[in-house]
Amino acid sequence: MTATIESPVPMPFAPLCPLVGVEEEYLIVDPATRAVVPRAAELFERASAELGELVCTEITRYQLEAKTPPCSAAAELEGHLRRLRATVAAAARGLGLAVVASGTPVLGDVVPPLITEHPRYGVGIATYRALHDEQTICAGHVHVHLPDRERAVLVSNHLRPWLPVLISMFANSPFWAGRDTGYASWRALTWSKWPVAGPPPYFRSLAHFDETVAALTASGALVDPGTIFWDVRPSSRLPTLEVRVTDVPSTAEESALLAAMVRGLVVTFLAKVEAGDPGPMVPGEMLRVAYWRAARDGLDGYGFDPVSGTLQPAAELVASLLDVIGPALEEAGDLEMVGERLAHLLRYGTGAARQRAAYERNGRFTDVVDLLTEQLIDEP
Repeated sequence: MTATIESPVPMPFAPLCPLVGVEEEYLIVDPATRAVVPRAAELFERASAELGELVCTEITRYQLEAKTPPCSAAAELEGHLRRLRATVAAAARGLGLAVVASGTPVLGDVVPPLITEHPRYGVGIATYRALHDEQTICAGHVHVHLPDRERAVLVSNHLRPWLPVLISMFANSPFWAGRDTGYASWRALTWSKWPVAGPPPYFRSLAHFDETVAALTASGALVDPGTIFWDVRPSSRLPTLEVRVTDVPSTAEESALLAAMVRGLVVTFLAKVEAGDPGPMVPGEMLRVAYWRAARDGLDGYGFDPVSGTLQPAAELVASLLDVIGPALEEAGDLEMVGERLAHLLRYGTGAARQRAAYERNGRFTDVVDLLTEQLIDEP
C-alpha cells in the first residue's frame, strides 16, 4: 500500500493535534448492471492524470485507492476527501463507469477475484492461496502522525478495547455479491481469516513487538512488513500509527468523522502512555467476541464491552467513547463537529443500515448501488 503521510524532511510532531491522513478504497461498478467490473487500470490512468500519487491501484482489479495528504484540521481533511471522491467519480464517468464506497461488492462475480499484476501480489497468492477469494473488500485507513514507534506500540494497547466500537459505528458492508449476509460489516468477518489480522496483540514494548514480528516472519505468515494486517499498526515506512479497522465509509462526511475520532483516541492515549499507564490487558478471546458482535449488529441493539465483559446498548458504548476522547477533540477544535455527526449517525443509521433500507424499499440490489453512487459525493 502506498503512503498517506510522506515528506522529504521530518515533520514536526504536535502531540496535542498531530497531522492525520486517510486512505479510502473504492469499488468500480458498471452503471448499467451495477456489478463490480475489473477496470481499475483504466480508471487509475485517467484519475492519476489529475491526482498523481494520491491514487493507486489495489490488489484486485475491481478497486482503486485514494489518499489524502497529511492535514491538521478536520475541515481541511474533509475538503481533500471530497475533492478526491469527486475527481475519481468524474474520471469513472468519462469511462462509462461509476465508483462506490462500500466495504463489500453488492453485486458482481468476484470469487475468485481478478488480481492486479504485481510481483508482490504473486508472492502473496503463493503464500495465502484461497484467502484471496474474498479479497474484494474495501476499508478506511487513518494515519496519525506519531514518529516514536515505542509510543505508537504502547498507544495501540489502549486502542484495542475501542476497536469494536469503531467497527459498529462505520459498518458499511451488509451485502456480498447479491446476498444479504445478516451482518452489518461482513468485511470485518472475511478479513479475520488472515493469519495476521484483526486486533493486535498486547505488547509490553517495542522490543516485544519486533520479536513477535520476527517470529511471524520466520513462520512464513508474512510476505513482508506490509502484510502485518493488524487493525492497529505502526507503519513500517511512515512516521504514523495506522488504524485500519473499519469499512470504508460511504460518505466523505463520515470518513472525516472517523479520522477525527481516531486522532482523538491517539492523542488521549498518548497522554496516558506518557503518564505510565500501560492500558488494559484485554484477552484476545474477549476482543474476538466484541468484534463479532459489532460486525453483526453495527449500532443496532447491543455491543459487547471486552473490558467489563458485559453487553451494553451500542449507543451507550459510542457515548462512552466520546466521553473518553472529548478533551482531545476540544483541544483540536473537533468536538462540536464530532458531536453533531455522531447524533446524525445514531439518528439515521450506519452505512449498512442505509444500504439495507435502500434494498428493502423495492427488494432491488441495484437500488443499493445507486444509493452508494450518490453518497460517494453527496451526503445522506
